[in-house]
Amino acid sequence: MSTTESHSRTGENLSPVARVGAAMAGLTADIRAMRADIHAKLDTYEERLTMLDTKTSLAAARPALGTMGEPELPHRKAFNAYLRTGDDDGLRGLVLEGKALSTAVAADGGYLVDPVTSETVKAVLESAASIRAIAAVVTVEASSFDVLVDQGDTGAGWADEVAETGESETPTIDRIQIKLHELSAMPKASQRLLDDTAFDLEAWLAGRIADRFARAEASAFITGDGVDKPMGILSHDMIDNEIWEWGNLGYVPSGAAAGIGDGDAIIDLVYALGAEYRAKGCFVMNSKTAGSLRKLKDADGRHLWSDGLAAGQPARLLGYPVLIAEDMPDIAADAYPIAFGDFGAGYTIVERPDLRVLRDPFSAKPNVLFYATKRVGGDVSDFAAIKLLRCATS
Repeated sequence: MSTTESHSRTGENLSPVARVGAAMAGLTADIRAMRADIHAKLDTYEERLTMLDTKTSLAAARPALGTMGEPELPHRKAFNAYLRTGDDDGLRGLVLEGKALSTAVAADGGYLVDPVTSETVKAVLESAASIRAIAAVVTVEASSFDVLVDQGDTGAGWADEVAETGESETPTIDRIQIKLHELSAMPKASQRLLDDTAFDLEAWLAGRIADRFARAEASAFITGDGVDKPMGILSHDMIDNEIWEWGNLGYVPSGAAAGIGDGDAIIDLVYALGAEYRAKGCFVMNSKTAGSLRKLKDADGRHLWSDGLAAGQPARLLGYPVLIAEDMPDIAADAYPIAFGDFGAGYTIVERPDLRVLRDPFSAKPNVLFYATKRVGGDVSDFAAIKLLRCATS
């Protein structure tokens, strides 16, 4: 029996005013009881939430002992199964479901590398000793890329209010087409090694592909002849900078038949480059040439070469950064061991974003071949932005 009902029965003989007062008193008591019950339940819920928060905090603070028991991402699990056993059911399922691995199966076989592996390869390529680090890199979906270069400037002149204004000169636009070429690598592994689950197959595959691609790219960007590979800097025609014209790279003679002289030619090389490019200038040379330049001093006995002020910073020559590219030639007669220029403007690298891997368990049994391909191209995009030093007296 509630408090309100009790008061209503005992107050049957009361006056109307007394009855209303008794009813109000009973209702107030019921409300107080309900509030007490609600507060008790809230206290219980708060205590449970506090316990859950404590358990979560302890779990987060606990050091991870390994990855055992952690769920594997579907695309990585499917790609790993394909590499180890050739089972592509998981890959096809992800393709049909529109998952992150790939949007389509390649027409010539193979699958796009999953994002983690692809990024690993990219990181190694960018950290390799290659002009990729300082050149312009463009990602395209086509088979070629056109660079438009304005060789001249729009003419201008002074005029007064009444004089007739003549026609000004029109700039010349040059089109440079950079074609993409297929770069491939084909590392192999024994099936027994693939069956070993402790072997990190993806890391191994990324390392082998990256190493091969990095060396092939670095060489092509310097000496490539443009036949099924990028056009390298040193494969273009080179003429004395005093008579330089578009379509050729200008060079500055070192003043020594088979050396680099006393260093004055290095200064001449810097100022052979236009001021608009010189602000972003960078030297490119191999390690042997760098070793020789480190010994050069000015008239006051100060070294022209200075090491980076912080870890990871490039060394500097005459205040400009130096990139060590081992594919540059050594100092020798009629060689071009040093390049200087704004390579962001002067050389363009074009590539497609996808990296494809095809598993071949038949051609080299009992080993399994992994045929990896990507498409990349490169060429000089501004012949005025790069100058070379030639080991010659003139």
